[in-house]
Amino acid sequence: MDQRLNFRTAALLTVPPLLWAGNAVVGRLVHGLVPPITLNFLRWALALVLLLPLAGWVLRPGSGLWRHWRRFAVLGLLGVGCYNALQYLALTTSTPLNVTLVAASSPVWMLGIGALFFGQRISPRQLAGAVSSILGVLVVLSRGDWELLMQVRLVPGDLYVLVATAAWAFYSWLLVRPGDPPEIRGNWAAFLMAQMAFGVGWSALFAAGEWTAGHAPIQWGWPLAAALAYVAIGPAILAYRCWGMGVGRVGPNIAGFFANLTPLFAAVLSAAFLGELPHLYHAIAFLLIVGGIIVSSRH
Repeated sequence: MDQRLNFRTAALLTVPPLLWAGNAVVGRLVHGLVPPITLNFLRWALALVLLLPLAGWVLRPGSGLWRHWRRFAVLGLLGVGCYNALQYLALTTSTPLNVTLVAASSPVWMLGIGALFFGQRISPRQLAGAVSSILGVLVVLSRGDWELLMQVRLVPGDLYVLVATAAWAFYSWLLVRPGDPPEIRGNWAAFLMAQMAFGVGWSALFAAGEWTAGHAPIQWGWPLAAALAYVAIGPAILAYRCWGMGVGRVGPNIAGFFANLTPLFAAVLSAAFLGELPHLYHAIAFLLIVGGIIVSSRH
């Protein structure tokens, strides 16, 4: 694992937050069309089907997936079954401001979990980078008005996002642990398929629980179909591909700072789709977030 951050790796780690920002926008748009846990299941089930031509051999009885099924079952639970399902669920009980604010703790979780469970040392630069990056997120969330942050009230949805962020931190650290079968680890589609093999099962189990609780039926149509196509191809397949490669190159501590670009991209997408023009605080936030990434990744 090379801890030096170059342009190509930075570009790889910038793609996921851009796609995740679009995922949040789409999730809000289809909130009334499909229950949140079911949306997560449909997303990953479709992504699995799309990957079958590239990595369907992973599901065969003799593949390395079944020799390491415990590891992939945990990765599937954290990265596929829990993370986005909890975020979609949070948006039904919490505001986007609260959800993004709690999710902004991702770098802190990356550093803390790495230190507590994976023996990683937190350098002063990484700590300073975490502070700078989170300040940038707070600038976006407050829209340059710090008094707005004082109006935040925690609700159950905020707890869902907190659990989701912790799950993503564990998932990212597990990505860089050795021991995967070479034929799977060396093939990005196979590695993602191995996680989906169990993750879709976890998602189906959680969706069944949601339907047992009596949620509203799905409203099928072109809007939902287009949304599913986006969340399955972009945030699911492409984002996970880029994130896995980036984490493998620089480690979760540095990669975690790029997740804080998500609210910044969300603000840009809001301007594009809602007609809200960017403001000075967007530029200030960008400098703080990128500054945190640069400071944390320097030797």
